[in-house]
Amino acid sequence: MSELTLPVLIDIMRECAGEDEAVAAEGGDIGDVELEYLGYDSLALMEAAGRVKRRFDAELSDDTLAGIRTLNQFVAAVNETLAAAGARPSA
Repeated sequence: MSELTLPVLIDIMRECAGEDEAVAAEGGDIGDVELEYLGYDSLALMEAAGRVKRRFDAELSDDTLAGIRTLNQFVAAVNETLAAAGARPSA
């Protein structure tokens, strides 16, 4: 099971909402910048979550999504979900 990385999430977010000037200005160090500052709204976050679910088979709850404020938080939430799923015994 692969993990989500920040560069992959950035690509997904750009596909979902396009690239904002703020994203370009921040360069590669945007993991801890507030999503709102980057120009990503809740709709872009939900779209990204849907793409991550399809690509990584990791579903984030609505409560988890509501608490995500940065790209690094999104990456961590997905990877925690993946780790928890990997820890579960197979049926």
